[in-house]
Amino acid sequence: MSISPLMPVYPRCGFRPVRGDHCHLIGEDGRRYLDFAAGIAVNILGHSHPGLIGAIQRQAETLMHVSNLYGSPQGEHLAQRLVDLTFADTVFFTNSGAEAVECAIKTARAYHQHAGNTERFELITFNNAFHGRTIATISASSQEKMHKGFMPLLPGFKYAPFDDLEAAKALIGPNTAGFLVEPVQGEGGIRPASDAFMHGLRALADEHDLLLVLDEVQCGVCRTGTFYAYEQYGIVPDVVATAKGIGGGFPLGACLATEKAARGMIAGTHGSTYGGNPLAMAAGEAVLDAVANPAFLAHVTAMGERLRSRLEQFIGNYPELFELVRGRGLMLGVKMRSEPRPFVAHLRDNHQLLTVSAGDNTLRLVPPLVIDESHIDEFMDKLSAAAATFRVEEPA
Repeated sequence: MSISPLMPVYPRCGFRPVRGDHCHLIGEDGRRYLDFAAGIAVNILGHSHPGLIGAIQRQAETLMHVSNLYGSPQGEHLAQRLVDLTFADTVFFTNSGAEAVECAIKTARAYHQHAGNTERFELITFNNAFHGRTIATISASSQEKMHKGFMPLLPGFKYAPFDDLEAAKALIGPNTAGFLVEPVQGEGGIRPASDAFMHGLRALADEHDLLLVLDEVQCGVCRTGTFYAYEQYGIVPDVVATAKGIGGGFPLGACLATEKAARGMIAGTHGSTYGGNPLAMAAGEAVLDAVANPAFLAHVTAMGERLRSRLEQFIGNYPELFELVRGRGLMLGVKMRSEPRPFVAHLRDNHQLLTVSAGDNTLRLVPPLVIDESHIDEFMDKLSAAAATFRVEEPA
């Protein structure tokens, strides 16, 4: 047998973590790595947060899973907290970001078709977006590399250039149901949308009775310095897909919607076996206990500004490697002059620093939101040493 027991869809590196300690991961060989990847923006409380661990342990001792055919006091409580913290009136819990986006897509279609407008099923999405790996969510992306081998795509998506309001407006037609957009593109290169673009999408949605659906799977849950990134634009969305940080490492996602937007999501239209299970709800409660307060958000903002300032001062020392810094809060990207994956490998293998690559030649930095200045100092020391020893021609 030549195939590996784990289906070989990931090009896994040699680092094999077996334990986490706050903002560090410890490998199978005992070496300690500074984690500025955080499971790709997931482990927002680090790897050993006592509140999160304790909540999961306590819930596991009482009840882990029951069917959604029954009442859910755990789900009702967490949903109410999210409603109180956001624009939303109602919440559907999922197990992942892709599932949350799937629910958001269905919500947008159901909004129109429940009212008899069966022709309105298309969502306008944006180039270089990443919305997940299901058939619907890869169809929502313009990235051909994600389509290869999985054709035909699901119909119902049109692609416009990101941050180009006029191009999005030109695609509106009789079949349009809404817009699906990341306020800050993650996989696309840590690219924040402009204020004018987000305000323009909101105005177009209002003018044409469309839904503004935001994918905040990566940029949500305090990552950019506000609870959700849409708050920084001063707009109110109709639907938001969220996941990653909301469970702090436990699989959890959610689709948040206004009452109006969710008018088609009635009994029998959607479901999930595991979504909203008591164990996930306990994890979500513990995350909110830690992050849903002004002091935590102020910390994220301060650490983000500190890290960004240090990076902007640093990259000028290596103009042959780095071009610019962009992003918000602790969702930052350093645009490189060439493909970043060899440098990511160099950081990991030679300097025990974990980062992630992204589109547009971007080195992605999405550390735990609980980092402090000592972690930023350690990061900059490792980055400096790595830049001094890196050669562009070295293999990945």
